[in-house]
Amino acid sequence: MCRNIRPLNNFEPPATNDEVAAAALQFVRKVSGMTKPSQANQAAFDHAVAEIAHTTRHLLDDLVTTAPPKNREVEAEKRRARSAARYAG
Repeated sequence: MCRNIRPLNNFEPPATNDEVAAAALQFVRKVSGMTKPSQANQAAFDHAVAEIAHTTRHLLDDLVTTAPPKNREVEAEKRRARSAARYAG
């Protein structure tokens, strides 16, 4: 999985459409192997991003959990701590 794609489910407040679109863009970049498509591929690339973002939004809206919502700041701090431990030394 691409390191830039973060879990988006079960956060308070819920994931924004911008976060969903960013994850979709990263997914399409990873799968296609290109960060900026050629003009010939731009329409297909943009269509794929829009479709994946749409489907992801539906998935997030339909998922059910009994776990309490996660706090964005707490999760970000955990990621920073893991990163610091990984790259220290």
